Amino acid sequence: MDCKLESMKVVRSSEMARIEKVSMEVGASDEGYMLKAGERIADRVEAFVKERGQDKKVTLLVGKGNNGGDAYVAGTFLIHRGFNVEAFHVVEMQEASLLCQKHGKEFEGKQQDKLELKGVILDGLLGTGFQGEVQGKIKEVIEKVNASDLPVLAIDIPSGVNGNTGEAKLAIHADETLYLGMAKRGFFVGEGYNHIGKLHAIDFGMERKYIEEAQGEGFLLNEKALSALLPPLKRDRHKYEAGYVIAVAGSPGMPGAAMLSCLAALRTGAGIVRLFYPEGMEKELAPSAYELIRTPYRWGDDSAILEEGKRAKGCLIGPGVGKGEEMHTFLQGLVAKLNIPMVIDADALYHIKVFPKGAILTPHYNEMLHLLGSKAVDHQACQAFADQNEVTVILKGAPTWIFHPKLLPLIVAKGDPGMATAGTGDVLTGMIASLLAQGVKGREAAALGVYLHGEAGEIAAKERTSYDMIASDLIEALPEAFRTLVKQ
Repeated sequence: MDCKLESMKVVRSSEMARIEKVSMEVGASDEGYMLKAGERIADRVEAFVKERGQDKKVTLLVGKGNNGGDAYVAGTFLIHRGFNVEAFHVVEMQEASLLCQKHGKEFEGKQQDKLELKGVILDGLLGTGFQGEVQGKIKEVIEKVNASDLPVLAIDIPSGVNGNTGEAKLAIHADETLYLGMAKRGFFVGEGYNHIGKLHAIDFGMERKYIEEAQGEGFLLNEKALSALLPPLKRDRHKYEAGYVIAVAGSPGMPGAAMLSCLAALRTGAGIVRLFYPEGMEKELAPSAYELIRTPYRWGDDSAILEEGKRAKGCLIGPGVGKGEEMHTFLQGLVAKLNIPMVIDADALYHIKVFPKGAILTPHYNEMLHLLGSKAVDHQACQAFADQNEVTVILKGAPTWIFHPKLLPLIVAKGDPGMATAGTGDVLTGMIASLLAQGVKGREAAALGVYLHGEAGEIAAKERTSYDMIASDLIEALPEAFRTLVKQ
């Protein structure tokens, strides 16, 4: 099985245009690219209609560029497969690119004089080079499409989204984006992720060498590699071999984060989890899982934690610890002495100034702002932080970016909007600590944990709804999430 974590490279739209130009300068055909792209787009539209059980009706939205030409070619293929296809061209034919004109004239379907949306909408209005704000007729078309209940498949990028920055003041809301060649950075930053829907790669015939030479901004996660990362199971193992996690979490008045992270660690496969908490929280922690070992500590005395750290294989620090001055001093001293794979999250990210090499940090946006000491989160700055501190940084969000020293980031496009609820980050922290304790290494543990976390969120949303789910629902969904990777 392929164990490489990187799947499709993600590039700026300007870089995609550059390598296309380079390939055509040495003999590739822009029309050859368009014909193959159109055929593959038609394949996906046909499969989409079959999956949805819809009528074989398609409306093409055609702009003046080669995206419009791709739409015409796809429409022609679909007509030959028994589809009823109509096209609405937002400009006069003579204003379009030469290839768009050629395939528009060869198009055998109906050309609409007035926009009538029918069946599946295939968006070929604007390409990845679009910048600024849509105007005039295109603006009216996009507003009408977004107000309809019809499914939309976007060619290469939803019209109105900036392929570099993800800026989208008004843009198509696509059910699927059929991206050509490589995914564009604008899908995963700014407003882009709210518009792209599901992603499908379209191979339009570019030689592999040009893709390999392209300057990437990151990689999509190779989900096919994840099954091989699951910790091996031995029939005769004992609980310490299964993975021993120690947790330094919780503070008076904030027991929930500690309980969530520890339960998630247990449910992700750790054989034993021990929670160290400040003295006096016994009653607050009474609802903890039966399986959780709870050990109090006194301020300034980390001896018991360090002693167990000699046996444990993974550690989580931070959920629910609060921002008190005593905790600040305590955690800085503790982390400097612990020599164990660890996940650092939540308030610990504010307390700790020097991070152990190889640690995994799991900040959300505001926590990352603090770590960077800046007013905005820039992905290049995140990468520089990972490089300089020799840590793995999981920037939680939709999508989640994983930064690791000296490597391009991984982009994990998993999860559900319902995961935007208190405690889901604590669940992720426990999951990754558990994987570390079971022998999965840093970047791999981060990738596997983020994927399973997102998958659990999607499962929980289906079982409840995106409105109803809470963090503990993700823990309940973990067995089903694991089944997507476990060989039956």
